[in-house]
Amino acid sequence: MTILLPRAGGGTYRYQPRTEPAAFASDGGAPLASRTVFSAAHVVADPYADVSPDAPAAVDWDATLAFRHHLWSHGLGVAEAMDTAQRGMGLDWPGAAELIRRSAAEAVAVGGAIACGVGTDQLPPGEVTLHQVVEAYEDQLALVEETGAQAILMASRALAAAAKSPEDYLEVYGHLLRQCAEPVILHWLGPMFDPALDGYWGSAGLDAATETFLEVIKAHPDKVDGIKVSLLDAEREVDLRRRLPDGVLCYTGDDFNYPELIAGDDRGFSHALLGIFDPLGPLAAEAVRVLDTGDRQGFRALLDPTVELSRHLFQKPTRFYKTGVVLLAWLAGHQSHFTMVGGLQSARSLPHLARAYELADGLGLFPDPALARRRMTSLLNVYGVDQ
Repeated sequence: MTILLPRAGGGTYRYQPRTEPAAFASDGGAPLASRTVFSAAHVVADPYADVSPDAPAAVDWDATLAFRHHLWSHGLGVAEAMDTAQRGMGLDWPGAAELIRRSAAEAVAVGGAIACGVGTDQLPPGEVTLHQVVEAYEDQLALVEETGAQAILMASRALAAAAKSPEDYLEVYGHLLRQCAEPVILHWLGPMFDPALDGYWGSAGLDAATETFLEVIKAHPDKVDGIKVSLLDAEREVDLRRRLPDGVLCYTGDDFNYPELIAGDDRGFSHALLGIFDPLGPLAAEAVRVLDTGDRQGFRALLDPTVELSRHLFQKPTRFYKTGVVLLAWLAGHQSHFTMVGGLQSARSLPHLARAYELADGLGLFPDPALARRRMTSLLNVYGVDQ
């Protein structure tokens, strides 16, 4: 039962899919102990909605929430309404607000961990003032705190455009942190994920930006639970986490180097808040349970082989990694279709999607490999790669 896959640049090749899933495909297991792990979860579009790509997102709420229950069942926390959920790339603030309300209520019902993104994406395009940025942050922060979820202060496109100096960042973040009811996670998202965030923290150079970021944290250590760093630079993340005040955690957002960063060394480690843990949920949970026993080598043996898939999904332009994530959710049976809000299922090439399928299948990520093969075959046929 081979499948014919396209090569980048032309031609095809035969691939022999697995016939059995990996052993970690079942739910359950002991709670995760040594690391706090969040999966940044995607949203499931409503495939029957008659909407255009630039219209407000039509979400399949049942499938979207079911996927969160899947993550919670494996012991993972859910990072909600983040960039993996196409925040600012198809999902507007009203849609994100509804997602936060619904997911937070489900988290309470099952005792699942949840942290939700707080941004400024309700602001209209064009010039805004720092005061407007602060007000937008405050409105979203109030909603998240009302739900009982932990807040993640996300990087703001509007702030990147309005700020004129590092001092503007210190003022905005200082004002917000002083009024937070509970400690929050600060999110530094690099321009590889969102080009509009280039020069965040008031400096084009990362060394200077890091100093401003640390200044914000050191001024309010009691209001910062941790930082989420998405710069795809392992050395910089290690240096940064070693400079954090006592009690402030580092949540890696590095989808290229996460095994080594989570495993850590004799001077510390990173927790995790990762988009790649959307498709890797069960495997990631199993790996952390191994790490909980003190078996760092066993942890790496499970997680290191997944890096090739992650680097493939997050290759440039990195912001379109969501397309591969949703493809794998469809192939794994978590949703009935390969449709995305904003029509972003078209954002990656067919050879890219085919390679994602092959790598995920090789890892045993699909609970039903035969279903994944049939669905991939149907997609290939639609694109003209007749099987």
